[in-house]
Amino acid sequence: MRLFPILAAIVVMVLIYLFVFERDRFGAPDTAAAAAPDSNAETGAEPDAETGAALPGVIVTRSVARQIDSAVVLRGRTEADAEVEVRAETSGLVTSEPRRKGSFVEAGEPLCALDPGTREATLAEAEARLAEARARLPEARAKVPEAEARVAESRARVEEAKARLSEAQINDNAAKRLSQGGYASDTRVASTEATVRGAEATLSSAEAGLKSAQSGLESAAAGIEAARAGIESAQAGIAAAQKEIDRLAITAPFAGLLETDTAERGSLLQPGALCATVLQLDPIILVGFVPETEVDRVTLDAPATATLASGKQVAGKVSFLSRSADEVTRTFRVEVTVENDDLAIRDGQTAEILIAADGASAHLLPQSVLTLNDQGDMGVRLVTEDDTAAFRPVQLLRDTPEGVWLAGLPDNADVIVIGQEYVTDGVRVRPSYQADAQ
Repeated sequence: MRLFPILAAIVVMVLIYLFVFERDRFGAPDTAAAAAPDSNAETGAEPDAETGAALPGVIVTRSVARQIDSAVVLRGRTEADAEVEVRAETSGLVTSEPRRKGSFVEAGEPLCALDPGTREATLAEAEARLAEARARLPEARAKVPEAEARVAESRARVEEAKARLSEAQINDNAAKRLSQGGYASDTRVASTEATVRGAEATLSSAEAGLKSAQSGLESAAAGIEAARAGIESAQAGIAAAQKEIDRLAITAPFAGLLETDTAERGSLLQPGALCATVLQLDPIILVGFVPETEVDRVTLDAPATATLASGKQVAGKVSFLSRSADEVTRTFRVEVTVENDDLAIRDGQTAEILIAADGASAHLLPQSVLTLNDQGDMGVRLVTEDDTAAFRPVQLLRDTPEGVWLAGLPDNADVIVIGQEYVTDGVRVRPSYQADAQ
């Protein structure tokens, strides 16, 4: 009973072997070989006149170069035109109610008010010293004429004493000569000598009086200078006390938004303690970094546009271009100033910046035409006049929703748009042309 299933299995295996592995020996037609002539006929490909092989078909568009405004494209961010941490310059308790972050403040608007303490008393004391110093000045000035009169009187006495001394010396000389000739007595000579010594003593006294008078004049002048110095010192004290009082009111340096709350009421601020942080967002600054290969294409006041991460588009002008490259990235900082009246643009948003540069001749083509050669260069494949494929490297200038703007091609170019991946340089093709590119 078991022999029949075994025999049936052997017969089936033999038949399968003959059908699969020995079909050619029994005259079975080769379907692949039979189908080849039909496939060539269906494609309608024209054979190459030299080789007889079918030419590959490609779709080609005729593109004409146009002049476009080129642009330097940067990735950057927004920055506040100014960000200042407003800090205390003196110590004191905060007496004002706090302002909450996000509030808009005008330039000069109070942010934190400090307790004056004894500063007003210090100011009053300085003002009293100033009044006292000013009162001393007329008194010091009144002493000057009196001292000048004494100096003049002393000088007159000195001149008179000099005249008397001169007269006494003349009389003494005459008496001595007469005494030598026997015409005058020794008593007269002694008398004239005594007169000379008395005149000399009188002159010395007069000169001492003149020095004393001059010292008095100098003292009077010094008194005036001291009075003036007292006035200046008192004025400096008033200015210092007034400045200290002015520092009690901490104000906004410019119009902007509070990035932090102001100091709480009752908190003690020391010099350098933070009162608040203020941001100036109008205008806003777009900051990017241009590579050294394109830095020469950027100029001051060049128009620029930017697209924020939110999709908002803004426009402005280049306001700063760094002259020094970053040591790590070898790029140059570029700043674009943009109006921000409504404060809609925030600090720190990502932005794609386009800075206008000199125009260039370029072709607008679909992005799908781009391909790579064996060296990894980006380019497109063209159809030459003898209907052969040729690779041309290109430079990508701009990417738009309509296509990409490419430079590096001739003004009129037949670009393969379909089939460029299946042909290589020098291969003859059968081009089918689309309508001329617009």
